[in-house]
Amino acid sequence: MFKLFSELTAMTALLTQPFGTLPDNREAELHILRAPSGFEAHITDYGGIVVRLMVPDRDGKLTNVALGYDNVEAYVAKNPYFGALIGRAGNRIANGKFDLDGESYTLATNDEQAGVPCHLHGGLIGFDKVLWKATPTKVDGHPALHLAYTSAAGEEGYPGKLEVEVVYSLTADHGLRMDYRAVTDAATPVNLTNHTYFNLKGAGEGDVLDHELELAATTYTPVGNNMIPTGEIAPVAGTPFDFTKPQSLGDRVGEKHPQLIAGGGYDHNFVLDRPGPELSFAARVTEPTSGRVLEVLTTEPGIQLYGGNFLEGNLSSPDGKPYSYRGAFCLETQHYPDSPNQPNFPSITLRPGERYETTTIYRFSTQP
Repeated sequence: MFKLFSELTAMTALLTQPFGTLPDNREAELHILRAPSGFEAHITDYGGIVVRLMVPDRDGKLTNVALGYDNVEAYVAKNPYFGALIGRAGNRIANGKFDLDGESYTLATNDEQAGVPCHLHGGLIGFDKVLWKATPTKVDGHPALHLAYTSAAGEEGYPGKLEVEVVYSLTADHGLRMDYRAVTDAATPVNLTNHTYFNLKGAGEGDVLDHELELAATTYTPVGNNMIPTGEIAPVAGTPFDFTKPQSLGDRVGEKHPQLIAGGGYDHNFVLDRPGPELSFAARVTEPTSGRVLEVLTTEPGIQLYGGNFLEGNLSSPDGKPYSYRGAFCLETQHYPDSPNQPNFPSITLRPGERYETTTIYRFSTQP
């Protein structure tokens, strides 16, 4: 039995404090959503980054379970997308190129695997590296944080002006809810997500190989050595990618499976078995020593499992604990990678007159 925490009350708070200075002398702020029980989400307007998530264990002890830093200067200096909002298009686009309505577009390329360049997580200056406009708001009568950003036509090579807003709020059952909205004045790819790195033992508390993962996914999208999907949608049955029943992240990650070799571990998109377009269960992660449980609910068709394969221990928490190899996992809700170049994948094209709307919840509880 999972134990859900106390409901929110009118005492739920939104607090704001300074978070440092950007190279152009603009000031960043940290916004803290705090529930009466102590559950907190710390979010900065720089990159829309989830800086901390203070979550109780089975004994009620609060610990930060999200990797990050304690000032904006550290994020500017070196950030492998810790906690960030990702856009315009999350994940990879092969060669930074795509065709849309008879036109060819070239995006900024900022990653390369197996000698093949690609556009990754929005490019050189994606949504993770801009200062969003932050405004207090309310959701269901409780304080929430509204972030807005206008991406100009041509930014990172994308067509059309895109107006984006994201609302962070706390749910009654210890969830961090993210509601994404966008409109455009010209057809453009849009695939927004959040890139929080989780360690349910606590940020910097070793690896996450003992965390048990369950995914509502019987298929996934294999990749080539360049980490670009091949276009195939393959069954997970009989492979190390079968998380339809809970499995520890470390149980099979060392197997000599071609896909694990290609990704250096888990770094793959899973196709969710969705009952429909509504918000539904995607993933559950349990950590045995603390009893913490993370559930992911989303309206998206896919989820990227990343196992911290590129963490090297050269980055540290504010209290000096190294972020070690496989010291975190990410569950990025999304449309599939390279969708603009994969006609059999769900489209990520947003057109004028349409409204991009998607929701994801990271919900916490405990087990005995």
